[in-house]
Amino acid sequence: MSKIWLIMLVAAISALLITSPDAAIAAMISGSHAAVKLAIELVALYAFWLGFFAILEKLNISKFIAKILRPLTRFLFKNIDDETEKFITMNMSANLLGLGNAATPMGINAINRLSAGRKKYASTNMIMMIVISATSLQLLPSTVIGMRSSHGSAAPASFLPASIIATVLSTVLGIALVKLCSKIFPDREAEEDSPRRSLFAKRRRKSKTPASSARVKAVKR
Repeated sequence: MSKIWLIMLVAAISALLITSPDAAIAAMISGSHAAVKLAIELVALYAFWLGFFAILEKLNISKFIAKILRPLTRFLFKNIDDETEKFITMNMSANLLGLGNAATPMGINAINRLSAGRKKYASTNMIMMIVISATSLQLLPSTVIGMRSSHGSAAPASFLPASIIATVLSTVLGIALVKLCSKIFPDREAEEDSPRRSLFAKRRRKSKTPASSARVKAVKR
């Protein structure tokens, strides 16, 4: 995928430089200035919320949040430990506040813990985590509000009702599809492991049968 994006980028820049080099250079310069300006404007917002989550973790409030969201996380994710549950709840809390970049580190930690012992296929818990992060239920999309405010919007939060409805519907639909697909297509590695265990058990029983029968005959003699 990275190679495809690189080819597309090189082709687009080459086409712009051939057809209109002056406009291409002016657009790249103005775009870089706008990107740097926007990044600086959003630094304060992300610094505040990342620091906020760090304080929550230091004060063990993250454990309290995990306890509140435990019924929901236990319904969505099966057989998870407390540490994984903490990362999942922090990821969900960050997404609820519209902090996608702040939610990413917690999501990566949760995926790393959920993928422990998996070699080839993603588990249902991993797929559920990815779907919840992608649909991103947002009650307060602070990043978008901050971007609209930095660009001079008169009502930066006017889209809030539509955003809540859209993210709620997408999240509910995503969860329903994952639950349905997990019933139809169970975890592959669990399916592949069970026949191997039974076959291995049969082989052990077959290999032990002649030896055990020989010991029985020796005892009888």
